[in-house]
Amino acid sequence: MAAGKIAPLVRAGLIAGLVIAGLAYPLAALAGLGVKAGTDALAGLPDELIEVPTAQTSYLYARDGKTVLTMFYEEHRKPVKIAEMSPYITEAIVASEDARFYEHHGVDAKGVARAFVANRQAGGVSQGASTLTMQYVRMALRDSAKSPKEALEATEQTTQRKLREMRLAIELEKRLSKQEILERYLNSAYFGHRAYGIFAAAQVFFSKTPKDLGLNEAALLAGLVKAPSAYDPAAGDQRAATNRRNYVIDQMLKMGVITPGQASTAKRAKIQLHLTTPPNDCGSIPDKLNDWGFFCDYVKAWWREQPAFGATPQEREENLRRGGYRIVTSIDPKIQGYAMKHVLAKEKRRSRYAHGQVVIEPNTGRVLSMAVNRTYSLRPNPRGKDYPNTVNPLLGGGTMAGYQAGSTFKIFTLLAALDAGMPLSTSIYAPDRYVSKYITAPGPATCGRHWCPKNSSKSMSGTQTMWSGFGKSVNTYFVQLEEKVGADKAVAMAERLGLAWRTGVDRELASPAHAAGWGAFTLGVSDATPVEMANVFATLAAEGNYCEPLPVLRIQNRDGTNAKFHGKLVAAPRCHRVVTADVARAATDAARCVTGYGSARGGCGGWSTSPMVYATMHRPVAGKSGTTDNNRTAWFCGFTPQLAAAAFVADPDDPNDYVGSGRSTISKYTLAQTLRDALKGQPKLKFHPPSKKIARHGSTSDDEDATSKNDDRDNGRNSDDN
Repeated sequence: MAAGKIAPLVRAGLIAGLVIAGLAYPLAALAGLGVKAGTDALAGLPDELIEVPTAQTSYLYARDGKTVLTMFYEEHRKPVKIAEMSPYITEAIVASEDARFYEHHGVDAKGVARAFVANRQAGGVSQGASTLTMQYVRMALRDSAKSPKEALEATEQTTQRKLREMRLAIELEKRLSKQEILERYLNSAYFGHRAYGIFAAAQVFFSKTPKDLGLNEAALLAGLVKAPSAYDPAAGDQRAATNRRNYVIDQMLKMGVITPGQASTAKRAKIQLHLTTPPNDCGSIPDKLNDWGFFCDYVKAWWREQPAFGATPQEREENLRRGGYRIVTSIDPKIQGYAMKHVLAKEKRRSRYAHGQVVIEPNTGRVLSMAVNRTYSLRPNPRGKDYPNTVNPLLGGGTMAGYQAGSTFKIFTLLAALDAGMPLSTSIYAPDRYVSKYITAPGPATCGRHWCPKNSSKSMSGTQTMWSGFGKSVNTYFVQLEEKVGADKAVAMAERLGLAWRTGVDRELASPAHAAGWGAFTLGVSDATPVEMANVFATLAAEGNYCEPLPVLRIQNRDGTNAKFHGKLVAAPRCHRVVTADVARAATDAARCVTGYGSARGGCGGWSTSPMVYATMHRPVAGKSGTTDNNRTAWFCGFTPQLAAAAFVADPDDPNDYVGSGRSTISKYTLAQTLRDALKGQPKLKFHPPSKKIARHGSTSDDEDATSKNDDRDNGRNSDDN
């Protein structure tokens, strides 16, 4: 086991007895030692204290770098400089634990002699003689222990252990100033209630920072170090805590660091706590930020995959809880607010249907919002229901397969065909039902042994191009296009764009042995997550530049440096090109037909599946709708040059529970309204049109730059986009 990584339960047990054990040791062995004998005894012991970084709390922030989403800790601790502590707390801890701290050199000979006499008279242990420096040494030995056995040896009541502490304390005082020792002590001490160090103690007991502690508060906290449980002021009966506080105040008066008037006033005051339980992990995000629990869970899942933070997922998560990282995430509070507003306007938390969306930034992959009409919580649900409380990763990350994505998968066939050299003008007659070459098991969509899908409306029959076929979502057009390019090429394109196969069926069908025969792939029978689908369309917005979904903006180590792996920033976008810019522009031009915005290079066929998207946003927008058989799920994926998103509605607990035709458009409205609000006040950037060559196999793309300036000349919408 790595240094300083003792199991939390063992550590907790040790600390509970540590402050008492440090004061109770057999002094008899030291009592008869003369100066020379004592010196010889100490000389034979190690003189180097190996200090390892203590466990520290990692903080998770929103994109603004100010809003704390939650914390991760095994021991809640955040070191602070002594200059950032109230003078009262430094004076109180010295008065409480070591009144001659500034006089001795690590070991207090007078204290040892006094403790020996007192203990002999009491017939047991009534006093100890550990200085603050010796106590800090013991804490450091505990925290650097590599095993529970070493930790026990660091705290056991033996003469050898006490002699070792003395030796190390003497040497420590040779290289550290009193202020440095005091700072380390206050950042290491345990105050109870899982508060390690003075920062956590001030926060937990008084909801303050250490610099804001008053005399009364500082004396109370200093008194806890000796026995946190025995003097716990939050335990109900505060008499023991009050007596201990008053003892510390009396000691401060004896030392002359406070006046009699200050002491009298402080002792008369009642203990007034302002208890805080700092959040720990995603399940304890404050209620007002509870919408963000699913995003927090996604960050954790991402973290567990990063080799920069450990060799295994378990080690990475342990380092998250001990490493003291400052993690500024990518989530945008404003966009998250818009997303939740529009999600909940369509489906309340009590709905059995999950409605959610993900927003991603093109060219970085950063996840700006993850919203769903559920509460991230382990609290019990109403009898017989699996909602609204859940910790299932409904939007992406973890082990959840996702949801059947329906006709949004036509984007992969479209891209594969364009990538293979077919133009947007590729013309195919699309009948109402088409008997394909794909062999499948008998069912409602089979003709003999062949798969024969049909369109959702007879009005779709006729000759279609990629523009009209995509804009109207014509099934029989895309099945034939898939036959031309190869289903395996469509599957491979999906993989290039980041899709992963999470079910055994999907993995088998996507395998090289079966992908060429997976005809139904283009109609979206496979599962996908909203994060994946939002990122697919973010890649189009980025003109073919694929970036891995990224939930962080900055990650800083405990020393303030940026976290790196093999010389690269861990939080930096990880991007590479998956298709040419012209292929991406061509697919975007077809996707413009879907939203009612209209293409730059071809005709959309007179109508589209989602005209309300452009009508809502009034800015350049493209996308693709998708529903599965019998409306089991209903999706919409959309994008502008600045933002991309994917919205869905489904029953995550029962895939056979159809959302129905009445919910087939809510994802379209939710996404359009969210992007509209998120982009308010930002320029209405235009899409670059594709080259004429890829559009119609006519000329070269030499005139591409010129036509990009006249993007909307062909559809007459310049006035809307200025």
